[in-house]
Amino acid sequence: MRIVTLILIALIALVQVELWFGKGGMLRVTGLRTQLAEQQARNDKAQARNARLNAEVHDLQEGLEMVEEKARAELGMVKPDEIVVHVSPRK
Repeated sequence: MRIVTLILIALIALVQVELWFGKGGMLRVTGLRTQLAEQQARNDKAQARNARLNAEVHDLQEGLEMVEEKARAELGMVKPDEIVVHVSPRK
């Protein structure tokens, strides 16, 4: 009877070791969950960036307002009949 008890205890210990440290063990699962959360955060950032870029592409394709705004902001362009007034803040 004593040998059967020792064999059962050894089998239970083996199962526990496999549960915690094996290929599909708890430590690996915890690490994979952490990696999954990080990847989902990166995916969310990429999706938000893609949505902004898609909106900008749509604006550029549909109207000239966005082109005019970019030309004014990035290139400093003005229309022929406009007068540019630059106001600097007080110090």
